[in-house]
Amino acid sequence: MIVQARKTYKVTTQKSVPMKTRDGITLYADVVRPDAPGRFPVLLSRTPYSKKGTDDPNGPSYLFARYGYISVTQDCRGRFESEGDYDTIFQEIPDGYDAVEWAARLPWSNGRVGTTGQSYLGLTQYMIACNDPMPPSLQAMAPVSASSDYHASWIYHTGGVSLWGWIIPYAIFKGLNTLKRAKRNDLFEKMKEYVVGGEFPIIRQTRFGLNAFTPLTDKWYRHLPIKDWVGLLKETAPYLADHIAHADDGEYWHRANVNRHAASVNVPMLHVTSWYDIFGEGGQNAYSSIKHHSKFEKARNGQRLIIGPWGHLLPYNVPSSRGTGDIDFGPAALIDLNETLLRWFDYWLKDVNNGIVDEPPVTIYTLGENRWQNLSDWPPPNLRQVRYFLHSDKGANALSGDGSLSTVPPDDERADAYVYDPDDPVPSLGGNNLAIDMGVQDQRPVEERKDVLVYTSDPLEQALEVTGPVTVSLWAASSAVDTDFTAKLVDVHPSGYAQNLVDGILRARYRESASAPKFMEPGKPYMFTIDLWATSNVFLPGHRIRLEISSSNFPRFDRNLNTGEPFGEGTKGIAARQTVFHQSDMASYLSLPVIPR
Repeated sequence: MIVQARKTYKVTTQKSVPMKTRDGITLYADVVRPDAPGRFPVLLSRTPYSKKGTDDPNGPSYLFARYGYISVTQDCRGRFESEGDYDTIFQEIPDGYDAVEWAARLPWSNGRVGTTGQSYLGLTQYMIACNDPMPPSLQAMAPVSASSDYHASWIYHTGGVSLWGWIIPYAIFKGLNTLKRAKRNDLFEKMKEYVVGGEFPIIRQTRFGLNAFTPLTDKWYRHLPIKDWVGLLKETAPYLADHIAHADDGEYWHRANVNRHAASVNVPMLHVTSWYDIFGEGGQNAYSSIKHHSKFEKARNGQRLIIGPWGHLLPYNVPSSRGTGDIDFGPAALIDLNETLLRWFDYWLKDVNNGIVDEPPVTIYTLGENRWQNLSDWPPPNLRQVRYFLHSDKGANALSGDGSLSTVPPDDERADAYVYDPDDPVPSLGGNNLAIDMGVQDQRPVEERKDVLVYTSDPLEQALEVTGPVTVSLWAASSAVDTDFTAKLVDVHPSGYAQNLVDGILRARYRESASAPKFMEPGKPYMFTIDLWATSNVFLPGHRIRLEISSSNFPRFDRNLNTGEPFGEGTKGIAARQTVFHQSDMASYLSLPVIPR
């Protein structure tokens, strides 16, 4: 790595600098810039959380300005000082384009613009990439912790399951500013009734320095029908009605799907994400989509990816955590992301030959051995998909069952069965969350339940590295016309501690297509492919590989009521008998991306 000294500047601030959008709405930004003659490149961030605080001498805006950048932080449309009505996600496509070109024309700007920011500030960047063509003044981007497919991991997940542990609390959180703008103190106070302790939002400190929102009360998570939230939040989140009405993937969502716009992306991007991030798929899929499908060589060769061991990163731009949940992933997990961002933008916006583009394009943190490693691409080109087949004799229900995993295909084995009752869902324990506790938690409490099938390998004699996408191919049947199937990959320590790595869920009606739902014939076996996203973990000697199969993970995901009603309309669920097959003609298996050693 080439390290070069940077010139530093004194800093000055311009507050509430106005910008007119193409439809005449005024958006306001704070500008923190070098207090020196000359023109400088711009780093643009667009936020729904208020630009207030950009003048913090210890914040990223001041840091970038001290090193010769104009740091522009703009309130999104309909948020805080900016005018207009807020329509989350989709408004950021045209507004982001306009903001880039406006920033390029600022009197202190040299016309070269980059974008930066985390979470929704990463969303606003990916939405700029959904313009075809993209803004001509944009030269580099660095989205952190954001989704690249807002159907798959913002509202829904892996084929039609609502992110109930996120989207409703988030709608309330952002709705508070809407009510303040409208001077609706009565509704502001009512919103507080929906959350634990009556105070929302509270940013809670977790064990390793990460944060989480105070959750809703269980009463409100369980409220049916879900579409009632449209009425409850009609003044604070009017966009929610459209989101719930479009449960199927399709053109409504495609306009905000970066992967579908990859061919027209023409700028280098540094994607940053993490294994326990609620939007963990975003950086991985955007990197791969653009690298392999962009029409522009500069963009294809300019994609970079960092995947860390954190949860959703707060405060943005500075992953300052050694872990998330129960586990400390070691001092190596601490990185100075701001330094990486400066090197990235120094190269693309200042033409500093610092060697960053000559380094391997992918850097990931491997759990288990707790180390960073560099890769030539993502997914790793040298991975080998290994099938671990499900087995049982007497039954795999709970830890007390005899479910097992091995690379040996099954013979004619009896199926496993359990009853999924929407009134008694399997509770969420950690994972890729935000509005509920995130990260690593011991999974043994849920593995004691009879509606959770548990399949565990023998203790490993040698270390096994699993790096890349993880899927489960499940032959199953249900007594319902529609239901869910969930899967969770677990690293079982010699102590018995069951560390969750990745999980996934598939709504049965979307087993063939996320855009063309099709009900099941009760009792008929179907193949379900469950996407667990990806991980990098070394299962150490003495550890065991475990797979959990069930039909709920609540309130991370909403409960399937097993009735087949349109999403959000059901008022009462029915129990469903689920059958999981593992026999020679219907072999169910976990597919692991094994890295040869």
